[in-house]
Amino acid sequence: MPEVLKAPLAVEFPFTRSVGPVQSAFLTGLRERVLLGVKTVDGRVLVPPVEYDPVTADEIRDLVEVGSTGTVTTWAWNHEPRRGQPLDTPFAWVLVRLDGADTALLHALDAPDADAVRTGMRVRVRWAEERTGAITDIACFEPYDGEPEQPAGHSGEFEDAITGIIAAARLDYTYSPGRAQTAYIHALSDRRMVGERCPSCRKVYIPPRGACPTCGVATSEQVEVGPRGTVTTFCIVNIKAKNLDIEVPYVYAHIALDGADLALHARIGGIAYNQVRMGLRVEPVWTDGSRFPDHYRPTGEPDAEYDTYKELL
Repeated sequence: MPEVLKAPLAVEFPFTRSVGPVQSAFLTGLRERVLLGVKTVDGRVLVPPVEYDPVTADEIRDLVEVGSTGTVTTWAWNHEPRRGQPLDTPFAWVLVRLDGADTALLHALDAPDADAVRTGMRVRVRWAEERTGAITDIACFEPYDGEPEQPAGHSGEFEDAITGIIAAARLDYTYSPGRAQTAYIHALSDRRMVGERCPSCRKVYIPPRGACPTCGVATSEQVEVGPRGTVTTFCIVNIKAKNLDIEVPYVYAHIALDGADLALHARIGGIAYNQVRMGLRVEPVWTDGSRFPDHYRPTGEPDAEYDTYKELL
């Protein structure tokens, strides 16, 4: 048995969203070195601001400026900063109640070590040199033993206000496909499709998972399937992905390979997107040096009867 594969993997999704009037004022304020909260009907000041009172659910729009100094209400030491975090040296995550606010803001505190951090300590904002209208405009907090910095009473009205943001969500981890999928991937290198048969229900699953999803028992018997198969269902993709050099529209389909009891998904090529249909017979197309099929194309065979693949939809 070859060594089980593993590789670093990053899942990233840059999410674009609009912001309402309250968040717009808060983010624009950060760009202008102004810290804004929102006042509730009963006089509480919430920072960061929200559009609806978390207690009464009333809509709130009364913006109020708060100070750039505050008090640590609780904290945790981060001894090993990760990519994208505010500081690249060990720091404390802190909740800071800014002067004039009734709630706490989460951010980083630049401190020499954990012994220098305590609940109740006074801190102030360290602004980023370049500000764009994001929470990162606050570079971090830093210890402060001076007088509270008084706000100027900003109204919350700005020119060229922030109206939208891009949140780059990303997850980095090491992925291992396990014994069954390692064998599947090695077989793909030889342009073979290999699944595993359940010893109980006798169904063949591809890609194999090492266990039958129906019976829950371990699988180990390898079975070569395909390479041809049948389109069971499909969708037409009309939005171009930034990391794929594929022109839209194109078709992504579930394909039941001959001899398999589970459909896998792949792109369909060699046919107009509006001619792809359920029951279409297809075969894999490999490119030089590729370890997996680039896409599937029609074989020219008659379409499969619905009864032959209805259980694989």
